[in-house]
Amino acid sequence: MLFSSAVPEITVLELSQKIAQDPRFILLDVREQDEYDAAHIPTSVLIPLGQLPAHLGELDPQKDIVVYCHSGGRSARAVAFLQASGFRHAKNLVGGILEWQNHQARGTVGP
Repeated sequence: MLFSSAVPEITVLELSQKIAQDPRFILLDVREQDEYDAAHIPTSVLIPLGQLPAHLGELDPQKDIVVYCHSGGRSARAVAFLQASGFRHAKNLVGGILEWQNHQARGTVGP
């Protein structure tokens, strides 16, 4: 996974706990619309990676932000960009939606 060690990360199990305990954080999907339409994590907000710079004003730099994509590469780049833009509480979801779906299939995270 390119960039994964350069940015803070959160696992699927940690994210599942966070969803249950702290609904005030931002869950950001940086994939494209068709990918989001096919599958996404409930409560996530879609801002494709290429559009992220134009939409920074829509995000609160004081909130925790968990970013995900298909497998973790685009979201790692998004987290690095967010951190460079002053978003100190951004984390990359390890394994992206693929890992989320794997855990769903095993019943270790919610829908």
